[in-house]
Amino acid sequence: MLLAAVFFVAACGIVYELLIGAAASYLLGDSVTQFSFTIGLFMSAMGLGSYLSRRVRRRLLDAFLWVEITLGAVGGAACLLLFGAYSTSDLYLPVMVLLIFAIGALVGLEIPLIVRLLERHTVLRTNIANVLGLDYAGGLLGAVAFPLLLLPRLGLLRTGLALGIANLAVGAVVLAHCRRGVVHPRRLAAATGAALLLLALLTARAATIQAYLEQRLYRDRVILSRETPYQHVTVTRYHRDVRLFINGNLEFSSIDEYRYHEPLVHIPAGFVPRVENALILGGGDGLAAREILRYPELRAVVLVDIDPDIVRLCREDPTLRALNAGALEDPRVRVVNTDAYKFLEGDSGLYDLIVVDLPDPNNEALCKLYTREFYRLAARRLSRAGALVTQASSPYYAREAFWCVVGTVAAAGLNVLPYRAYVPSFGDWGFVVASRGPLSVEGLRLRHSGRFLTPDVARDAFRFPQDEARPDPPPAINTLFSPVLLRLYNRGWDNIRR
Repeated sequence: MLLAAVFFVAACGIVYELLIGAAASYLLGDSVTQFSFTIGLFMSAMGLGSYLSRRVRRRLLDAFLWVEITLGAVGGAACLLLFGAYSTSDLYLPVMVLLIFAIGALVGLEIPLIVRLLERHTVLRTNIANVLGLDYAGGLLGAVAFPLLLLPRLGLLRTGLALGIANLAVGAVVLAHCRRGVVHPRRLAAATGAALLLLALLTARAATIQAYLEQRLYRDRVILSRETPYQHVTVTRYHRDVRLFINGNLEFSSIDEYRYHEPLVHIPAGFVPRVENALILGGGDGLAAREILRYPELRAVVLVDIDPDIVRLCREDPTLRALNAGALEDPRVRVVNTDAYKFLEGDSGLYDLIVVDLPDPNNEALCKLYTREFYRLAARRLSRAGALVTQASSPYYAREAFWCVVGTVAAAGLNVLPYRAYVPSFGDWGFVVASRGPLSVEGLRLRHSGRFLTPDVARDAFRFPQDEARPDPPPAINTLFSPVLLRLYNRGWDNIRR
């Protein structure tokens, strides 16, 4: 029974660690920093817990069960406490550190206690091998189940509560099975029951609690909140202003998105004689596709977005479907749900216009899609007279990051022209148009004006004020082996947030 408990408790312990790291990544960004900090602190706390176990000299089974009760209660409520601290106070960081340390120390206490409990039944080498083997196997189960099963189906809050209940249930089964070896069974049973009742009540009210906490993170009313296998999607509304957020980052506002998507599509298309075949990397909202479909000669658009839930939402939700003018249902649009990098590696088509409409490079997975290697793959898919465009964050708020993208696209062997547009929801926003052949502002032939974009506005877009001009010396280029862009991006936006 104790060996079985080791397996299931190890699975719970690794999921608690992953939950805290994922929550920190969602709320603060830079997943490498957040997971590194979480794992490092968690491991050191485990070491402290193991060291402190030497002070437990009597009533080992009672001590083990108290650890399980405390771990189930604290681990189960961890995400609730983290989001509560973030949305209601400035205590997020100390609460996060305290939770990591508490959970890590409790997990660290378990193994030595179980080894000592079992020492009278097996020799030491067998005992250690059994306990550590099952502990590592349970950790593998938790690590695999978290991204593939728990997070997509339950979300962060419910996953924590479910694992806390499972942790307490393991303790309850051990208590029932080993009751004769327990000194204070009634106290332990009462504490287990109270903790289970608390987590059950929180689970029953999880939807209400999550809606309340999430609403505090956003200025406007949250009308949709959804966890997908890849990201957390939130939609808010304030009168006519509908906003889509991914992992807390604004993707577009319905009242000014045209100021972003018109320059994104029509300026690069102005360097192309005919746009017959187009490729959109990202853009699952269908807004870039809406603009590309304005070209009468267009025959086909391939839209590559890793998250089918985003595409489904923007295809089926009446408000979002009206915003993209039903572009995702147009027979000329073919949606492929896969990673953009993998798509380019396996694709053999040629495109007159390639639009890279991906979220900002605020984590490692996205930073890969702004590397020299990525742009080289994209350049191979350009037709002879074709053009590529990528959004490149803000030249004002993240100046070094913007010019890093410009230099990285040029390092892929393409001729580049950076340009910008003012989008009220975002501020000054930057883009890079690139082509195999020479590019000049004089060669731009704007074929579609819009609510924002006109020939004069398009020509002015290539002028940068002094505080947005290329730094001297220019930033290093971003590669798979040297992802400098993530550091530059975080440094730029962190300076604004202070």
